[in-house]
Amino acid sequence: MSEVSWIWMPVVLFAAMAQTVRNAAQRSLIAEHGTLPATLARFLFGLPFALVYLLALYALFPGSHAMPKFSWTYFGWIAVGAAFQIAATAALLLAMKGRNFAVAVTLSKTEVLQVALFASIFLHELPTALSLLAMVLATVGVLILSLPASGSRASLAAWASRSAMYGLLCGACFAIASVGFRGAALVLQEPSPWLSGAWGVLWAQTFQSICLGAWVALRNEGGLRPLFKAWRVSFLAGSMGAAASLAWFTAYAMQGAAEVRTLGMVEVVFSYLVSRRLFREPMRRSEKLGMLLMLLGLVLVCISL
Repeated sequence: MSEVSWIWMPVVLFAAMAQTVRNAAQRSLIAEHGTLPATLARFLFGLPFALVYLLALYALFPGSHAMPKFSWTYFGWIAVGAAFQIAATAALLLAMKGRNFAVAVTLSKTEVLQVALFASIFLHELPTALSLLAMVLATVGVLILSLPASGSRASLAAWASRSAMYGLLCGACFAIASVGFRGAALVLQEPSPWLSGAWGVLWAQTFQSICLGAWVALRNEGGLRPLFKAWRVSFLAGSMGAAASLAWFTAYAMQGAAEVRTLGMVEVVFSYLVSRRLFREPMRRSEKLGMLLMLLGLVLVCISL
């Protein structure tokens, strides 16, 4: 893996950009059909793209790669990652019902530090001192960016509310999902990180499509039909979601989950700059400080390895 030791960085940057496009495509689906059906579109309509990508890898390099040796441990890690990714969405939904949603979103941004914690416990991957400093700086930066502009951020009740706890739970679930996918890559021991990522996405999105698809079909009015009626937007969300997931999983096969998720916070910068340029709103001083700290953290995580 030494010859590709630095490639995880542009792979993560691509994942962040693809995820930004996917989020934009999902916004209309969320507004029209709800969060869970929009989340399902990301998995269900992304499956064909993940399968085509996997087959293309084998077609481009015939005979160079044998079928990976899957194990129950591997599928266990994949199931953990896939389930907690869905649980994170559910926690965010519950946070939305509270009055302190802005604070909840802020606490969900602690995902990176929680990834480092869980990766240390379950995978025994300890970050270096410089990597840990980078994670702290990036997290503080994104917290400053996420803080609500109103005086509610100073309210102790807002930070101790049920909505805030759901936000913290959301970050924890996303963190465990990242550790699960990284654990699967380590267990698989596939020499090619590209194949490791492709297989991981295929199995994870299959699991998520079946589980979440059954839930939406049974609990959502109209079942799955509304998503297929909006097939153009669903396919856009699915294709960009698959592209982002393939890049994330490939990066997990190359580098530790904590470093990958830290650099992945550049997605916040992309989304923030796009939003600001779209609405042409001036940046507050606190926002400039948050952006500076975040970018400093991203630079440090790149040079610390």
